[in-house]
Amino acid sequence: MEKREKMDVFADLHIHSKYSRATSKNLNLENLEKYARIKGLNLLGTGDFQHPLWRKEIGEKLREDDKGILWSKTGFPFIWQTEISLMFSKEKRRAVHLIVLAPNGKTADEIIKYLGSKGRLDYDGRPIFGISAEKFVEEVKKIDDRIEIIPAHCMTPWFGIFGSDSGFDSLSDCFGSQVEKIYAVESGMSADPSMLWRLKENVNIVSFSDSHSFWPWRLGREATIFELDELSYDKIIHAIRTGEGLKGTIETPPEYGKYHFDGHRLCNFSSSPEETKKLHGICPKCGKPLTIGVEYRVEEIAKEKEGYKPANGKMFLKLIPLHELIAFVLGTSITSKKVDSIYQEMISKFKNEFNILLNVKNDEMIKAGFDEKLIEMILANREGKIRVKPGYDGEYGVIEYTEIDKTKLAGNGQTKLNI
Repeated sequence: MEKREKMDVFADLHIHSKYSRATSKNLNLENLEKYARIKGLNLLGTGDFQHPLWRKEIGEKLREDDKGILWSKTGFPFIWQTEISLMFSKEKRRAVHLIVLAPNGKTADEIIKYLGSKGRLDYDGRPIFGISAEKFVEEVKKIDDRIEIIPAHCMTPWFGIFGSDSGFDSLSDCFGSQVEKIYAVESGMSADPSMLWRLKENVNIVSFSDSHSFWPWRLGREATIFELDELSYDKIIHAIRTGEGLKGTIETPPEYGKYHFDGHRLCNFSSSPEETKKLHGICPKCGKPLTIGVEYRVEEIAKEKEGYKPANGKMFLKLIPLHELIAFVLGTSITSKKVDSIYQEMISKFKNEFNILLNVKNDEMIKAGFDEKLIEMILANREGKIRVKPGYDGEYGVIEYTEIDKTKLAGNGQTKLNI
């Protein structure tokens, strides 16, 4: 049997549709495909497949093959995906968000039927159900064991499985008798694999954007790289479950996420875990308990010291989106016309954003006439040398770049990924 050449698949399998709350009315399949290609993604989740109007649109605009891949008319692949919210009591109030992947439309429709028996599906793309996580996994897995259930943004305070507000201290605490059916967790923007390895949960780590927008500073800001010899649902799930074919993840720096540090957004106050302990968890401005962030929470439940890496730990790359770098250099908003103009010019010359962030050489960017400071930022970003003021309590982190000795930027810092 002839051995097939493997390909790198850059996948974002946690997105939403225009039917989810706080999303754009223009968040449709056409825009998702357009900007996924610009970003450098070559596989997307459908998002929100249980919503009746979005399910109808998926059926009308995408064609499913015999490998569980949905194809647009112009040849872009999707897989069946949604996110659901579970709110239940187990010792205290719990709230957990879960990504659900399905092997085909028939199975997706069986999931829809099950969810419809538990509550309304038409009011939000991410519906809420009063089912325990353990019961949900047990019942959904009866439909088809190939259904994949992944705890979403696992460390965030309010809806992460390990979150400080309503989460658990371990996967087994949450899933009980069904814990062996959980094979991976999603890192989320405020955490990265090096933080999650310390928890010593015997699962793989994936990373997706949870995007509520099609814009490339949201879509694919976090992604998972699969190394596959064939694009099929079964190959993707095999990689997620076993690690074989799971090459690594693209992460934003954890500090960039909305819940990395502790704090109060309305009080304009944030603090490191050390400062929070000195304050006994109380905001010095309003006297109320602080929202405890991811870094603090990791230290609370970690079983290993900082720096621990398991034998099966995968590589990960920390990248700030290109729009953010351009906006910082220009001193303007990521949505400004000037930022978009430079971004589009770079895309026209260098294929897609991931290629620019990871592979394009220094001298190629200089030859193309791009700003020296921007090139320096791209190279520093590639090597994880951009400092970010940590986000907290719903506020994104902010770039605090300082001048870097260019001689310390190791050449072109290429990753040599096939994009």
